[in-house]
Amino acid sequence: MKLIGRKIEQEELRRLFLSEQPEFAVVYGRRRVGKTFLIHSVFKDNFTFYTTGIARGTRKEQLRHFSQALHKQCLDLPTTIAEDWYEVFSRLRTLISKSRQRRKVVFLDELPWMDTQKSEFVKALELFWNEWGSTRKDLLLIVCGSAASWMVKNIIKNRGGLHNRLTCKLRLNPFTLQETSLFLREKGINWLDETIAECYMVMGGIPYYLMQLDKSYSLAQNVDRLFFRENALLADEAENLYRSLFKKSEDYVRIIEALVTKRSGLTRDEIIQSTGLSNGGGLTRMLTELSECGFIRTYEPLSMRTKIYQLNDFYTLFYYMFVAGKKVYDDNMWMHIQGKPTYTTWLGLSFERLCFAHMPQIRHALQLDAIATKTYSLYTEKAQMDMVIERADNIVNLCEIKYTQQPYALDKVEAEKIVNRMAPLQTLNRKRHNVQCVLITKQPAKRNSYYNSLVTKNITLSDLMN
Repeated sequence: MKLIGRKIEQEELRRLFLSEQPEFAVVYGRRRVGKTFLIHSVFKDNFTFYTTGIARGTRKEQLRHFSQALHKQCLDLPTTIAEDWYEVFSRLRTLISKSRQRRKVVFLDELPWMDTQKSEFVKALELFWNEWGSTRKDLLLIVCGSAASWMVKNIIKNRGGLHNRLTCKLRLNPFTLQETSLFLREKGINWLDETIAECYMVMGGIPYYLMQLDKSYSLAQNVDRLFFRENALLADEAENLYRSLFKKSEDYVRIIEALVTKRSGLTRDEIIQSTGLSNGGGLTRMLTELSECGFIRTYEPLSMRTKIYQLNDFYTLFYYMFVAGKKVYDDNMWMHIQGKPTYTTWLGLSFERLCFAHMPQIRHALQLDAIATKTYSLYTEKAQMDMVIERADNIVNLCEIKYTQQPYALDKVEAEKIVNRMAPLQTLNRKRHNVQCVLITKQPAKRNSYYNSLVTKNITLSDLMN
């Protein structure tokens, strides 16, 4: 399948290839997001050297595999297993030196798996780059890995020999709605925008999940096939996902399970109270890593003056609302739940997440591309505001997010609620602001007297698809 989207990442990788300086790049992101596919697609597998770590491999197995890959790609190198990682990187130096390629591209995939206990892998990598790699103007070293905790601690925020040594950091995010639409079309799936949006709200823009869709089935049939039938492919994906990304994954899962139940999110103190986890650096690290992977987002409502952590991953939200802990199989569960209260609640909650995941599209629809903004949710004792966009041009957009099957119609009760919500927004940060109401809906809202008197802009799902 051809590479879809990733325009910025492709341009950056090509820039690194054309550079005449030593480049050390890290590509990271959650499992199944397409990191390896991106790199292989850009470089057409034209690497000076490429290898990958072995999942749950021992130190000896990692050394054997790396040594064999070195010999296979340079027959002058020994067939014997290197004794340690220092010898491995010494052989890699020899391989690079012998290469006649103008630009030496070395790609080390699943780096965290190589770093087994007491292996000194990171020290050997530091020595390789600082003593030798950083002096080679023809070298492009790309490292990649899904284990966020390891990548962040040992590469991105390394406090040792690799501190400030990276020349490029690429975090690969899930597809946008537009990229998801292009991906599905490439698979021969031509769904309506609202069907694509619901698919996104189930599994997010994760290429591996989207690849499993069968064009001969409807979305509901696909969801039942992938999640709710016995031995369904994605029914236990969450366990594999968090286990592969984080050490002591059960603590991360406890945080996720606590956040699932709270629409607006939780403060740090509330997370501690709900999970029983201790306060300290360990919790800070876990929250940071969950954020780095895109599983949660952080915002600071003005009314509370403290950080709120909110679940942001579509697959995780869907899994814990409908799949986790279910011991009775219903092969047509998703077909049966359509239109029921739990389904409708999930749609509304997920559509809010969908809007926050597509803020660039919302900003563009509001013609804010050249205006600085700050976006957050705002919850007070009197009002709950789905989205607030505070703008540098002295305007605040109060965004009401509504996901309804029929065109949304603003009525008297909702109009009064909006008026009450606008009042506390007129004075923010000791400054006076003009407040404008924006409706974000699946399809164009009905125009009536309440709409005409309050709403300045109606953003629809088609705007998010751009």
